[in-house]
Amino acid sequence: MGFFSFFGRLLLASFFILSAWQMFNELSADGGHAAKELRPKLVVVSKHLSDLLGKKIPDVDVKQVVTGITFMKGIGGFLFILGSSFGAYLLLLQLAFTTPILYDFYNYDPSRPKFEILLNEFAQNMALFGALLFFIGMKGALPKRQVKKKAPKSKTV
Repeated sequence: MGFFSFFGRLLLASFFILSAWQMFNELSADGGHAAKELRPKLVVVSKHLSDLLGKKIPDVDVKQVVTGITFMKGIGGFLFILGSSFGAYLLLLQLAFTTPILYDFYNYDPSRPKFEILLNEFAQNMALFGALLFFIGMKGALPKRQVKKKAPKSKTV
């Protein structure tokens, strides 16, 4: 059972680690491809939050956001492989932040092809989110191994 648990965590975390590695290799002075994709979507979210709250939201440096996402994916993935709940929480935080922003299918008309692509990506990330929640739930539900105490030997006189 232990090997299969480790192998499952390795396969799930490989998705995040490989993605973080790709983002790291594409980082440049302007933030790379991820920043180019994220920048307009963050502007839309910032404008929406400004309208909702009635206050101006400060500008966000997209390169720092991309660096933070890369860090959470990489470190969270490695910690998750080792069975750490903290790694799972880092990956959950990253998914909770990026999924609704990057895969904003709700801003597109259902008849457009981009709608289906974004909806599929959104559903995939929700499945990953659910798998991480399942891991955290199971980690808390499993009893800790207890060392069996040896019964004291009776002394003969």
